[in-house]
Amino acid sequence: MKANMIRYSRSAQVNIRRRCGSHACQSVDQAELPGFPRSGDCGYHRFGECLPSHNLIWFAAIGLLIGFCWTSSSQAQEKNVTKTPLTIDAIFAEKQFALQPFTGRWQSDSLGFERIRHDPTTGQSSIVRIGLANPPREEVLVPSDWLKPTPSDAPISIDNYEWSSDRKRILIFSNTKRVWRFNTRGDYWVLDVLSKRLFKIGGSAPESSLMFAKFSPDSQHVAYVHQRDIYLQDIQNLDDSSIKQLTHSDAETKINGTFDWVYEEEFGLRDGFRFSSDGKRIAFWEMDGSKIELFPLVDNTSTLYPKIQTIPYPKVGTINPSARIGVIELDSADSADSADSADSADSADGAAIHGMKIPGDSRENYLPRMDWVDATHIAIQQLNRAQNWVQFYIADANSGDANVIFEDKDAAWIDMSDELFWLKDRSRFLWLSERDGWRHIYLVSRGGGNVQALTQGAFDVMDIAGIDEALGWIYFYASPNNASQKYLHRVRLDGSNLDQVTPKSLPGTHVYVLSPDAKRALVTSSRFDSPPLTQVIRLTDHGSEMEVDSNDGLRDKLTKSSIPRHEFFRVKLGDGVELDAWSIQPPHFDSSKKYPLIVFVYGEPAGQTVLDRWGGERALWHQMLAQLGYVVMSFDNRGTPAPRGRAWRKSIFRQIGILASADQAAALQSVLVSHPYLDKQRVGIWGWSGGGSMTLNALFRYPELYKSGVSVAPVPNQLYYDTIYQERYMGLPADNADGYRLGSPISFAHQLKGDLLLIHGTGDDNCHYQTSELLINELIKHNKRFSMFAYPNRSHAISEGENTTRHMFQMITDHFLRTIPPEELP
Repeated sequence: MKANMIRYSRSAQVNIRRRCGSHACQSVDQAELPGFPRSGDCGYHRFGECLPSHNLIWFAAIGLLIGFCWTSSSQAQEKNVTKTPLTIDAIFAEKQFALQPFTGRWQSDSLGFERIRHDPTTGQSSIVRIGLANPPREEVLVPSDWLKPTPSDAPISIDNYEWSSDRKRILIFSNTKRVWRFNTRGDYWVLDVLSKRLFKIGGSAPESSLMFAKFSPDSQHVAYVHQRDIYLQDIQNLDDSSIKQLTHSDAETKINGTFDWVYEEEFGLRDGFRFSSDGKRIAFWEMDGSKIELFPLVDNTSTLYPKIQTIPYPKVGTINPSARIGVIELDSADSADSADSADSADSADGAAIHGMKIPGDSRENYLPRMDWVDATHIAIQQLNRAQNWVQFYIADANSGDANVIFEDKDAAWIDMSDELFWLKDRSRFLWLSERDGWRHIYLVSRGGGNVQALTQGAFDVMDIAGIDEALGWIYFYASPNNASQKYLHRVRLDGSNLDQVTPKSLPGTHVYVLSPDAKRALVTSSRFDSPPLTQVIRLTDHGSEMEVDSNDGLRDKLTKSSIPRHEFFRVKLGDGVELDAWSIQPPHFDSSKKYPLIVFVYGEPAGQTVLDRWGGERALWHQMLAQLGYVVMSFDNRGTPAPRGRAWRKSIFRQIGILASADQAAALQSVLVSHPYLDKQRVGIWGWSGGGSMTLNALFRYPELYKSGVSVAPVPNQLYYDTIYQERYMGLPADNADGYRLGSPISFAHQLKGDLLLIHGTGDDNCHYQTSELLINELIKHNKRFSMFAYPNRSHAISEGENTTRHMFQMITDHFLRTIPPEELP
């Protein structure tokens, strides 16, 4: 199946870990913020599982109650089974419920898959193959003993790897370091499998300084990014491996082969170069942020005097980075050919470089997707600044000439797809569009003249999982009847025989990685209260051939903990509007009593909270709050990316923060009526990032409803966020000034009545600490009392530093216990 498609996602690794829509932020030439590594993903796209609280003296005693144990549920008491309660220490400090996500990749014969095996005792890594014979057989392909640079050295660890096309060598990514959100910098080693020789890529490059290394198609070279430029190393002879610098960045703000902060954050782009299929060329992005204002991040804690790091950060309405696509001719002997193009770049080490001739202002348009179609043509997508018009170009790699073959428009905005699937002969490709009001799959001819809808009806295609061209099937995700779940479906290449592959008897969220022959899949399934289970299944009948990763240890711990009851339901707002919701109730729930309510909110177009899938540590913390006597709920308002149609998702266009907060308030009012056991005098709300902003909107706009709230890393003024995200949903401030003003919670800060706890990391590169300082000044101006806690030098995830995460969750818990306490504590 892989041979039948070109993916914009370049990773060869099958990654089945739970995806939370991570927000990524990386400037490739930026060092890690002094004092701490850059943040990890905060859990959801623009909102995370992190929280703090307030230094209240009397609260120390109440905080101790969280560690007490009690017997949970009357059923457990009847069976004389003592349940252990969830505690902050158990969840965050001791990591008793930590999940090791499964990662694996199919082998080309579809008869087995590979995975990295980490020895829990020694910490050493190996690569193993699990064959699908009966019984399944595990074979060690690369033992840890082969990974010693010298006989006296300890084996290097494996974070990721790539086989050469002939499988005689393997490229190993190790000693990785975080750059903004992800570990994209590290060391690369080539292991010759026959000789067992291990060779480090990069020559004298500093430790952990290479990015995105990959084999050439003929396995004779390795290309990588180092210090903003692309390099090529000859590995035919490991004793004499020459290195060529293929690009030359002439400024710190010019980046080749990877991306600036905003492209990575908002388009999910990191690896910025691609080999052609014949290995004769490399296509790459060149980013130029020279005209962007620099934003300073101040580190006050690492050294005697503060250190300042600056990153180009385009805020709403300001100048954007320039993006171009270049092609490096690897076989060229000199740079003479580069003069043939008016858009040529300087050559390096004898390699000619010329640019693809994409029209339009490079700072007023985006190039969010690029890949080779064949050895001489490149598919490039250009998105206008308003992000409501995408043009699909095919560029000739020889001349640079580019022609539009297809375009798509939307009155609001267009969501870019992560991957593009071509049929084997490259005559047609699959495209996702909302042009009929629902997100559907279209088959588009390479010439663009023939566009055929393959799926139709009142449902959304969430994503495309793969193509089985031999049997004529397209596999995709959808959930027509429940926006909180995710199932595999399929349809014929002619649009016929649409059906659901995942059995209807298996509710929840399911992620499939199809084998190359599309006869099997690695499937990871989970539910709200059930950790991920990974199996190999047959696509013909969905029968399980083997269990790969059951997480039985975690399941056993959960059965011994007093996990409260939960339910999914819908909240009716009137006029036919219903919001998806979930609720967690205290273990000894009594409908005759009154319970305080805590609402978990996000509410922006980048993520949902109401999902029937395993939620990890944050979800367990919500259950811990229920054990303490709270009802915890979450509502997905209109404008969240639920599979409920274009009108649902784009109803918030040009009014971020306005309609969403109104929906949240209406949902709260509805459940207070329909759930009489909820105490309307004890309602709290919390959220992270966009959810932090929504928390502020709730407290400020509806002070009569919300009595307490915690806003983590918010953006109180939308004018201070980045161009790509904010302008996508709000337009430019010059033509939507009222929308920006009315959508920003800072405009309503004077209405605060409840107990606000504001939390921010001072090293936040994403939602800047600056924005919270603006809000603090506004609250002071209006003589509003509030609590505030700053985590020094922490980034958007507020996870760096010893004990940080545990401290945050203790503080947020304390805040709610103080301001909206349960009537009875366990």
